[in-house]
Amino acid sequence: MQITKKVTFIAKDGHTQQIMSMLEAMVLPSRQEDGCLKYNIYQIESEPKRFIVIEAWENEDALDGHKNSKHYKHYKANYEVHVDDKFSENLIILGEESL
Repeated sequence: MQITKKVTFIAKDGHTQQIMSMLEAMVLPSRQEDGCLKYNIYQIESEPKRFIVIEAWENEDALDGHKNSKHYKHYKANYEVHVDDKFSENLIILGEESL
């Protein structure tokens, strides 16, 4: 079953560029992983310290593979010093057939 997540990051004052660079570095390697259906990062125009990651994976195994990747482990070990808050929400796609 497809897994779609929205992950929100709010950068600390003075850390916007650092978290932006860290998140941008996740895009290409994540998109190249088996089972990645979508991996996009957005910066909120009216709140430049706020970033949204929308990611979709074919199934739980694909997401687990992502969490065990070298680039994910690097991000996980380093992001906390740059953010005031981070939270994740599971999304349900409406109006489309399930994959």
